[in-house]
Amino acid sequence: MNILEVEHLTRVYGSGDTAVTALDDVSFSVEAGEFIAIIGSSGSGKSTLMHLMGGVDRPTSGTVKLQGQDIFARSDEQLAVFRRREVGLVYQFYNLIPVLDVVENMTLPVLMDGRTINEQRLSALMRALGLTGREHYLPNQLSGGQQQRVAIGRALMNAPSVVLADEPTGNLDSRNSAEIMNLLRASNKQFKQTLIVITHGEDVALMADRVIAIEDGRVVSDERRA
Repeated sequence: MNILEVEHLTRVYGSGDTAVTALDDVSFSVEAGEFIAIIGSSGSGKSTLMHLMGGVDRPTSGTVKLQGQDIFARSDEQLAVFRRREVGLVYQFYNLIPVLDVVENMTLPVLMDGRTINEQRLSALMRALGLTGREHYLPNQLSGGQQQRVAIGRALMNAPSVVLADEPTGNLDSRNSAEIMNLLRASNKQFKQTLIVITHGEDVALMADRVIAIEDGRVVSDERRA
């Protein structure tokens, strides 16, 4: 069953002679529980694609449907709620709140939504992420790898329909990179979490079920790995 459908997605920045087409008529679908790597060189359009799939930006034309619903039929306020509830976003530079501890950072989307924290899920995530015992550490008391674990926990806390990770290992050394990707892969398997990772790393792409390559704003290949 398709959980996400990208249909004829185009994003143009600027107008006239200065117009830049970041995405050009991109279409594909994602099955529930799938792990997809989207690869491409810098400037290929892959990060633009992630922002559109996550409702962070709006397209010039085309649609993104999550569970059959066009996400861009929503108002800006509704899109903000959509991002908190349905999409888990993981970035290269963590984006943690420096004055909040580990648990507070992880549960922030739930609290912003006015909902009750699922303590059982929080405990399971803390264990899975290797953060037990560091519940009250501030971000500056954690290593880069640990901060990225908190960011992943925050993305998973609301049990989103899909997790979008943009170069999640780009700011880490090889050991921490491997650990973070193993954690994301484990969340895909353990929680049946639909996972889309934007990357330029071949080692990351090799972990995925399927690899979509983008160049110059277009899909140039879409291959399912055995």
